[in-house]
Amino acid sequence: MALIEVKIPPLGESISSGILAKWHVADGDTVRKDQPLFELETDKITSEGTAEVAGRISLRVAPGTEVKIGQVVATLNTAVATAAPAGGAAPASVPAAGSTAAPKTPVAPLSPAARRVAEETGVDPASIPGSGKGGRVTKGDLLAAAAVAAAPASVSAPVSAPAAATPTAVPAAAPAAAPTVTAASASPAAPGARQSRRRLSPLRKRIAERLVQAQHEAAMLTTFNEVDMSAVMALRARYQDEFVKRHGLKLGFMSFFTKAVVHALREVPTINAQFAGDEVVQNHFFDVGVAVSTEKGLMVPVIRNADQLSMAGIEQAIADAAKKARDGKIALSDLEGGVFTITNGGIFGSMLSTPILNSPQSGILGLHAINERPVAVAGQVVIRPMMYLALSYDHRLVDGREAVTFLVKVKQAIEDPSRLLLAL
Repeated sequence: MALIEVKIPPLGESISSGILAKWHVADGDTVRKDQPLFELETDKITSEGTAEVAGRISLRVAPGTEVKIGQVVATLNTAVATAAPAGGAAPASVPAAGSTAAPKTPVAPLSPAARRVAEETGVDPASIPGSGKGGRVTKGDLLAAAAVAAAPASVSAPVSAPAAATPTAVPAAAPAAAPTVTAASASPAAPGARQSRRRLSPLRKRIAERLVQAQHEAAMLTTFNEVDMSAVMALRARYQDEFVKRHGLKLGFMSFFTKAVVHALREVPTINAQFAGDEVVQNHFFDVGVAVSTEKGLMVPVIRNADQLSMAGIEQAIADAAKKARDGKIALSDLEGGVFTITNGGIFGSMLSTPILNSPQSGILGLHAINERPVAVAGQVVIRPMMYLALSYDHRLVDGREAVTFLVKVKQAIEDPSRLLLAL
């Protein structure tokens, strides 16, 4: 029998540990080469571990466990790589010919989550039929059986768990006896529970630390302006179809604002600088971060050399980065080295906000919802699609005059996009 160790892969010099958030396979499954095995959450990114070879997997670490880089979390038995279809689950036991009863599951083939529930509740997995593949007892089976066992004696309830392990097997009279959701568990709260708990993910914990750090270390101030979106909206409407045919993707607002930010950074280079101890580092490149909301938290992938990209190039780079972030495929290198950040709360309907600096950057531009409002133009009241802009900046380095000038340059570029072509 050839056993191959499954280890936590290196993710970067600054990452030494993480949380094994989820297994994509069950203990005893036969997996194929390159099949995703687990999801690892760190304080910077979420990544997947894959199988280097095909084989039957034996899990050594329960989900929710903190693991170190290089730690062995499972083994693969390559001798049985072809004993079952790739990715299929090996049955815990095979019933005798002609038998209709589901096989009993001993403790050993249980998944780590199910094994933990069995230990916490004292339910014997061999005493209940399983609803999993090959009659395997699942975590849901054990939770349902534990809830039934904890019900008052006067309540009559079936001992066996239902085929789908649904909460309807739990007697309505016993909500207080529902099992507590542990910190490492991703299970929903039991019916009737008033509270549930979950462990703070390393990424969310790191986001919280960085936001507090930014507010403590920087003299953060926010200045506001508003921009008439009529010109950009008219330009998009005029060329959208042709743009899509030529480039295969839509022309969005973010490419205009990215170009406008690069233009403004050239005009006000102080905002393209940052503190480094007792020194001020002046950046002469334009790697712009674009905030992306994901289920794991806010990430800021960086669009490299935004000044050298076309509008289509910026749109493609943003789309690719956003997809990688939401799919959990983003790498640490995708998030490092930005000089300025753009965040768009307007896609969620935000009218106005004060964005927090992405340390050690000295500026962040907040975009907001576009709403038609009455404005005065040439002595007349007209209705225009207006957006509020918010620039938060580090007042230790950037003065109010520079911040206001930067925001005016962005406003001018959006209200008259031809200025971008003429560098005005």
